[in-house]
Amino acid sequence: MIAGLAGVYLAVGTMLMPVLVCIAVGIGWGHRKLAYPGMFVSTLVTMVATPALVFHTLATTRLAPGTVVSVALAAVLGIALMGVLSAIVLRIAGFPVRTLVPTATFPNAGNLGLPLSQLAFGDAGLSVAVAFFSVTSFLQHTVGVSLLTANKGGKAGKPGLISPVVLAAVSAVILRVADLPVPGWIVESTRMLGSLTIPLMLISLGYTLVTISFSSIREGFMLGMIRLGVGVVGGTAVVKLLGLPPEVAGVTLFQMMMPVAVINYMYAQRYTDHADATAGSVVASTACFLVLCPLALWYAGAPLQF
Repeated sequence: MIAGLAGVYLAVGTMLMPVLVCIAVGIGWGHRKLAYPGMFVSTLVTMVATPALVFHTLATTRLAPGTVVSVALAAVLGIALMGVLSAIVLRIAGFPVRTLVPTATFPNAGNLGLPLSQLAFGDAGLSVAVAFFSVTSFLQHTVGVSLLTANKGGKAGKPGLISPVVLAAVSAVILRVADLPVPGWIVESTRMLGSLTIPLMLISLGYTLVTISFSSIREGFMLGMIRLGVGVVGGTAVVKLLGLPPEVAGVTLFQMMMPVAVINYMYAQRYTDHADATAGSVVASTACFLVLCPLALWYAGAPLQF
């Protein structure tokens, strides 16, 4: 049994090596304290590369429009259910609910979710992951930010409803539904720009993990474990409730089990007094998830050959 488990970890570790290498580049960059244009990279990824990836994937995917709608519905229900579960557990644990619910609810469906889904489930899995990510990204930048800024007032309490990612996703879906051809130069341009997304996300993740400041280690660990726990419970419940087909259910469940999204730390630092706990939760949940990733893939039903 031990030998079999070791074989599983070796196989998954080999599969994840490109992801780990990209993260390691960011970690090494941070450890050496080299200049890192974080604002430039973040803007490039969120305003150009990610929307291009979303548009290209959804415009060229073989997924039926009905499947995309099912994934979007699963994402909305999943976030809602995980939000409720997070609020309950946070209340029981004595944590401030409103300011920490977004951290415990929203998974890292971008930095980790996209590359891992592609590696484990193939290009079809990436299409499902992108659809899921598009919805969760919209909810995180609107509903999630609104929760953090509820008592702030002014512009801070009015996050924008339209983002480049959402516009790209909506545009691609409209073209698919209307059965309108996309010019070849647009397809190729978005493919090239979209290819920047995953490596830049992973390098940024590695850099952030070693440069963010956190002191509330115990609170961060507990918060990170809440995120992983509600992800498993909420994801399982939604997949079973909607009766999603296996090829869609696996990726959707896997995305919901992702660790705390790095963007949660950035928002917590800007709008709350719990940046340290959120930073600790990013590190703790990411480390635990990478260790438990083979089990997560098995539970999600990834078509892996060991």
